[in-house]
Amino acid sequence: MDTKAKIIIEGKTYEYPIVTGTEGEKAIDISALRKDSGYITLDVGYANTGSCTSNITFLDGEKGILRYRGIPIEDLSDTASFVEICFLLIYGHLPTKIELEKYSEAFTKQSMIHEGMKSFFDGYPLTGHPMGILSAMIGSMAGYYPELIKPNPSKEEIDLISVELLSKVRTIAAFAYKKSIGEPYVYPRHDLKYVPNFLNMMFNSPTKPYEIKPVIVNALRTFLVLHADHEQNCSTSTVRLVGSGLANLFASVSAGVNALWGSLHGGANQAVIEMLQKIQTEGGDIKKYVDMAKDKNSKFRLMGFGHRVYKNYDPRAKILKSRADDLFRELNISDPLLDLAKKLEDIALKDSYFIERKLYPNVDFYSGIILRTIGIPLNMFPVMFAIGRMPGWIAHWKEMLEGAEVKIGRPRQIYTGNNVRKFIPIEQR
Repeated sequence: MDTKAKIIIEGKTYEYPIVTGTEGEKAIDISALRKDSGYITLDVGYANTGSCTSNITFLDGEKGILRYRGIPIEDLSDTASFVEICFLLIYGHLPTKIELEKYSEAFTKQSMIHEGMKSFFDGYPLTGHPMGILSAMIGSMAGYYPELIKPNPSKEEIDLISVELLSKVRTIAAFAYKKSIGEPYVYPRHDLKYVPNFLNMMFNSPTKPYEIKPVIVNALRTFLVLHADHEQNCSTSTVRLVGSGLANLFASVSAGVNALWGSLHGGANQAVIEMLQKIQTEGGDIKKYVDMAKDKNSKFRLMGFGHRVYKNYDPRAKILKSRADDLFRELNISDPLLDLAKKLEDIALKDSYFIERKLYPNVDFYSGIILRTIGIPLNMFPVMFAIGRMPGWIAHWKEMLEGAEVKIGRPRQIYTGNNVRKFIPIEQR
C-alpha cells in the first residue's frame, strides 16, 4: 500500500506522507504544501482538516462509537464517577483506589474560591448571563493564583492548576446561579462528593433544605461523564488554539467557555427545550413540525437531530434517554415535553427523509430534559456543559503543551477583497 499521496498542481507532482491512526484513520500530511508549491488547502469549517494528533478520545461518527482513552463511553457511563473520568482523560489511565482517594481529597481541598472573587459576583447585574460570569471568573483566577500561570509550567504545577480549575468551576457556577436568583451563596461541603456537593450548592437554601436524591445524582453524573470530551469540537479547538500561544490554562479555558456559549454548540440543548415548548404551546402536533422540517421553504429546524460528526445514532443520546426514563420513573413525575420528545424521535426514526440523511437524535435531544427535570434553569444549560467539558479541555491543553513541539496555531485564508486601491483624503471624497 502507498505510504505517499500525490498532489498534481499545474502539471507538477508533489508527494506527501500518509499518516495512519491506531484505529485506521488516515490523513495526508500537507504541512509542507505551501512551502513546496505556494498553495494552501481551503476547508471552511475544518470538516476535513486535522489540526493535531491526539491520544485522548476516539470518535467514529459513521458507526456511532465514542471512547475515552480507548474505553467505550457505554462502559464509563454506567458507574464511573466524574472525578475518575477527569483523572482518566488528563492522565491517560484509570486511577487506582489510592490514586482516586488522593485525587478526590485534592478536589475537596480546592473547592473553595478566594473570598475576594465574591466581589465580582456582586458587581454583575441579576440579568448577567451565567456563561459570561463563568468565563470572567475563570479568567480572573489568573490574578488570584499568579504562581500557576507560567509559560512552561512543571508537571506538578499543571496537576495543581488542573485540580484548582476542576474543583472550583462547580463552586463558581453555583454562586453564579445563586446570584441570579438573589439567594445567599452556599459554600461547598467537605463531606460531599463532586456531584452531590454541586447540587447542594445550587439548590439548598435557608427556607427550603435540599434533599440529595441518588437518582438525580446519577443522572447528573452521567450527563457530566458524557460531556467530558468529544475530540476537536469548536470549544476544544479554541482551547488548543489559544493555548498554542502559550496562554495559561485559565485564559485558554475561559476562551473555551465563550466558544461553547454559542447556540450551535453548548446552547443546543436549550434550543431543543425551546422547540419542544413551542410545539406543546401550539397544540402538540408532532407531524406538523416534522413536515415543516422536511419543507425546504420552511424556516423551522428540528433541533436535537443530526450532528456534524455522527452519521449514526449518537451513543450518548441512547444513554441519556435511559437516564431520563429512570428519573421520571423513580421520582414518579411526568413531563409532557418528554412525551413529545419520544413521539418526535419515533416518527423521525421511521421517516425515510431522516433515514436517508442520517439525521438521528444527538446528545442534546435528551440532555435538556434531564437538566430541566433536575431543576437547572435554561440559561444554566451551557454552564452545565462547560463543567462537564472541563476535563477534556484541560487534557487537550496539557497534551499540546507536553508535545514534542508547541507550534502556535495560525490558519491561512484566501483573500477575496478589493485589489490595491489609492487612499483618498477626506476633503477629496
